[in-house]
Amino acid sequence: MRAPRRRWWVYALLFLLVTINYMDRSALSVAANPIAHEFGLSPGEVGLLLSVFLWSYIVCLIPSGIMADRLGSRRTNAISIVVWSAALMLVGVLRGFGGLLAARLLMGAGESPSYPASGKVLQEWAPAGERGRVTATYNSGAYAGPAIGAVAAAALVTSFSWRTMFVVLGAVGFVWLVAWLIWFRDPTQARWLSEEERAKILRERGLAQERPAPVGEPGVGVLSLLRYRSMWGVALVQSAAVYTQYLFLTWLPGYLEQAHGLSILRSGTFTAIPYVVATVLGIVLGVVFDRTLDADARASGRRRVTVAGCLLVSSVVLLTPFVGSVALILVLVSVSLTCVSTAVSMNLALLGDLLRSPRLAGRANSIAMMGGNLFGLAAPIVTGFVVQLTHSYTTAFVVAGAFLLAGTSVALTLTRKPIGTSTNTRELAAA
Repeated sequence: MRAPRRRWWVYALLFLLVTINYMDRSALSVAANPIAHEFGLSPGEVGLLLSVFLWSYIVCLIPSGIMADRLGSRRTNAISIVVWSAALMLVGVLRGFGGLLAARLLMGAGESPSYPASGKVLQEWAPAGERGRVTATYNSGAYAGPAIGAVAAAALVTSFSWRTMFVVLGAVGFVWLVAWLIWFRDPTQARWLSEEERAKILRERGLAQERPAPVGEPGVGVLSLLRYRSMWGVALVQSAAVYTQYLFLTWLPGYLEQAHGLSILRSGTFTAIPYVVATVLGIVLGVVFDRTLDADARASGRRRVTVAGCLLVSSVVLLTPFVGSVALILVLVSVSLTCVSTAVSMNLALLGDLLRSPRLAGRANSIAMMGGNLFGLAAPIVTGFVVQLTHSYTTAFVVAGAFLLAGTSVALTLTRKPIGTSTNTRELAAA
């Protein structure tokens, strides 16, 4: 008889959390043009408004991880969604450019705990054999969110106003909060779990095998990891991929409206198409590529070839400014975004392949996330000023393509050697 799988309701809540996160994150890109018109903003100022939430997001990443460990995932995710949903609603209420910037900063701080706390949930709830597919599933919310958000936001802006759109989308987060507080508990306390399933989770989640550091043994510092070329390589590859991801997230609707004359509703609908494709194919390609590697290939870092291949194919974004057909543009963006999403997931898997000590994983992943988000922060600003100076999106897409090609080279050349070998883990700890 098949064991119950009620734990998948928890995974579904995580998927919805990330979906709402990215839906709210991308909402401003749909409303960018009417906001710019109302406040008289230049493209550079619009780029600043689109990216400012990443400033506080990046600053709060490490403190958010500490908060998740101290307060637990239930309270951390609850606080997180309350803060960012309230901030999103403030965007629709506040008057003045300064107020909008402040609300976006608050939103970034509120969103920063989502991934650290969700990772903690997976550690608590997922049997070890399910972690890969569960991670891929909930991370697909990062692409489902913009797909749903683009359509919903465009419909609300068209039917009502951009201010109404922010208030309505912000309220969605509070609906999720109610479900989270009602149903989510640690698996040892969740009454709706059967005893059979609870035993399976506790037996197979792997926490019992985790060995704490010996008393008196120093911790491993972030600076110590940066002594490894492969660590720099993974962080730089993440940067190259996330730059293009944020270019699409923040400027794709505006590009379709301004360069191809689409209405807000049509641009929102068309923007959703590449994200739907990336949501589905990103998971499928992740499973396929994972099955092509045996244990020796993973240990030697040969996953870097897959990462490089995905980045190379995603550079088709370079062709976008030279194509007149909107349908063909959507094909190019769909291919590029799918390969970017796969490159990001495979790059993080490559980091896991190269690491020789599980005690280094948290810090190593934080370095990779920091690298990606720093370049993600630059994408909307650089694009805004490039459009303002050149009155065209051509250079903006060329910059993104150049980053992807550079990332291809980095993946092949700088991610060949292990990070933190078993013989020098103690040396790392002492550094």
